[in-house]
Amino acid sequence: MANHKINPTRGKGLLEPVLAQWRAGKANRLIPPALRSGRILDIGCGTHPYFLSHTSFQQKFAVDQLPLNPDSARQFEIQFYTIDLNKTPRLPFEDDFFAAITLLAVVEHLDPASMAKLFKETHRALQFGGMVIMTTPAVWSDGLLKAMARWGLVSADEIDEHAYTYTLPLLGWYFGQAGFEMDKIRFGYFEFALNMWATATK
Repeated sequence: MANHKINPTRGKGLLEPVLAQWRAGKANRLIPPALRSGRILDIGCGTHPYFLSHTSFQQKFAVDQLPLNPDSARQFEIQFYTIDLNKTPRLPFEDDFFAAITLLAVVEHLDPASMAKLFKETHRALQFGGMVIMTTPAVWSDGLLKAMARWGLVSADEIDEHAYTYTLPLLGWYFGQAGFEMDKIRFGYFEFALNMWATATK
């Protein structure tokens, strides 16, 4: 995996580099090695794709509402698409295309209706046996994150865009509505229970 130092988020925050490292590490640990010979899509990768630069896959794809840094796209061989998923929650890929799809610190930026449609799109675009991996702040961390943004510990640009908070049962419901079987969904907490992770296998 690459070890290049890049800005992990928009805006400034003293803790952003370590939080991005923990988030990427958690996602990498959740991805089975067998999937890494296929394609991965990182939804909401950011202008500097920290996770994709720190993971190993045969082919890498990314979607974000803001353009990806061109140097990052070339350096890490990422095929990038600029899409505002709140307005157009549709993935421009054929059915059964990806081995893995990640949504790391993304769904809290989406309104619930767009998120529901996007989850259905992830199910459609995943190959059989493929996996969705996601992280999002726990509902009780919302006030703390806003305070940390005021203190300059995390990016106010990112926190100010948070539109909704979720619980693990609610995430499970969204996965179920998207077509994932409940016995193939796993979830838990990390980063001192301030963040949640979930995976769903097709």
